[in-house]
Amino acid sequence: MEKQLFLDRTVIIARILSMYLLVTGLGFLISDGYFSKMIAHSGSDPILINLSGMVHFFIGATILTVHFLWKKPLQIVVTLLGLMFFLKGIFLIALPEFTLQTGNNPVQNTWLMAVGFISAGVIIGYFAYFKSEKLHNKKVQPTQNTRG
Repeated sequence: MEKQLFLDRTVIIARILSMYLLVTGLGFLISDGYFSKMIAHSGSDPILINLSGMVHFFIGATILTVHFLWKKPLQIVVTLLGLMFFLKGIFLIALPEFTLQTGNNPVQNTWLMAVGFISAGVIIGYFAYFKSEKLHNKKVQPTQNTRG
């Protein structure tokens, strides 16, 4: 019988998150001016803020629902990212004025944010794509039908 590789949900979610983090970091580098305006939330449309909150909430809630695991380092990182998405969604929906005030923080620098997103994406991606074969992949034997 042929053996199949089975990626567990931690690896699948980590791979998706690593791609998102890398693309977001590149966006901060390439479109610095746009992201500076976006962070400042100047002239923010309340409907778009609520929709952003909904997207963050659903992504976080989905990750936490299917992946609330705290044993291995990659599991912890994936669960924490799910929690961060979930909390950001809650704050954008329930406390939008408070959440939007954080955009006026002079510490927020798009270059530093780009480095942070890219670094996190590379680290998570490294473990999800290259270290996952030994740590998280399972060899699964197909089950045979025992009925005659």
